[in-house]
Amino acid sequence: MQGAPLGGPASGEFMALWQAESTRKPSGGRRVHNRKKMRFEIGSELHLTTMGAVKRKTERSQGGHPKVRVLTADTVIVTDPKTGKARVTKLVPPGVVDNPANPHYVRRNIITKGCVVNTELGHARITSRPGQHGSLSAVLVKGA
Repeated sequence: MQGAPLGGPASGEFMALWQAESTRKPSGGRRVHNRKKMRFEIGSELHLTTMGAVKRKTERSQGGHPKVRVLTADTVIVTDPKTGKARVTKLVPPGVVDNPANPHYVRRNIITKGCVVNTELGHARITSRPGQHGSLSAVLVKGA
């Protein structure tokens, strides 16, 4: 048998993340469920936003509503807190300068909420959630 087993990461299918109530009570005792796992309790795959040409993915969320995820982005809506004006600017290499969520994300150029990115206007802190909101918004930290 060559390659990954059927249903493995190489085939494009990943293990489902079940987000229902825990089987353990706060006291440590076991909680007995009165039903099986439901489809709406399955979480979605992790999509990490990186630098590159703009790519978005639309997924169905609860109630049939669309949820837009940013897969790659090259522009950011940057707001200057002094003037209150917002401008669309390009991301400039090296891209991610600091990421308090995970220091390894800096090396991989993964953009998350709270990370500091390098733009044409200077360093800016991301205030939106790229995997949830479908856009990149930021506040200027330092001028160029």
